[in-house]
Amino acid sequence: MNTILSAAQSRPSISIAFLLSSALLLTSCQSGSSSVELTHELAPFPSLMIDNGDGFVVIAHRGASGYAPENTMPAMELAYEMNAEMIEVDVMLSSDGVPVLFHDAKVDELTDGSGNLKDFTLQELQALDAGSWFDEAYAGTPIPTLEELLIWAQGKMTLNIEIKTEAYREALSESVEPRVIALVEQYDMADQVLFSSFDYRILARLKELAPSIPAAVLYEPVQSARKGPVTVVNSLQADGFNCSVREYSEQWQQELTQSSIPVLIYTVNEREQMAELIQRGVQGIFSDYPDVLAEVAAEELPTP
Repeated sequence: MNTILSAAQSRPSISIAFLLSSALLLTSCQSGSSSVELTHELAPFPSLMIDNGDGFVVIAHRGASGYAPENTMPAMELAYEMNAEMIEVDVMLSSDGVPVLFHDAKVDELTDGSGNLKDFTLQELQALDAGSWFDEAYAGTPIPTLEELLIWAQGKMTLNIEIKTEAYREALSESVEPRVIALVEQYDMADQVLFSSFDYRILARLKELAPSIPAAVLYEPVQSARKGPVTVVNSLQADGFNCSVREYSEQWQQELTQSSIPVLIYTVNEREQMAELIQRGVQGIFSDYPDVLAEVAAEELPTP
């Protein structure tokens, strides 16, 4: 201790004013970007076809994927039967440019095929068995197209369409964004859809091509370059913020709440975590078990 004091005493004196200003700057930095303000008007959140009026959205992650093979029509049907208020799906592109529902870059884990999904034509993809890996009861279940889902969901279910980075192409005419937007508009689903992506290039294109359709940031730390959530939302002109339960800090909660940016949290399957996040005021949660999430929400929130 004496050595430290002696060293400090030998340094040039520092003014009290400098110390105070430095402390204020440090406090400002540590409190994060709570002072960052939203710089654009948010596109309206999509209309909920199923809504119990509690202000919270039960989101079926890849459909009711705890009970049926993910991103398949049986998982969508189950989510609907369980009164999910939104269904999240993943969209990839076949080699002939058709948007399909699938999560992984390779088909190996979720079908009886092998190889990169982007190398399969639609016909080849739909010949694969996308159900047996989950349970033999779903043997022969095909990979659905986004168009098939939109036809099913029209006027029936609100969708969060997550576009995977593997579907991005440098040439806009070959890429996923205009194809997905065209389908959404063809089936008059613009007010039933929320876009999202971990790929910020995709988000930027979506907002440029269809600014009135809401799109949420799926927080990705490398592309975000240590920026806070509101700064990232501003930079992409996005309309919502989605992140993992681990990432959702008290600081982020404060910043997003102050800016009135909708927050959706993934992927939560434990009742205690669901209850905690609902108490913290998130707008929605993604879960493989939408029926369980709906039960917890009913316990935590008053309904009209």
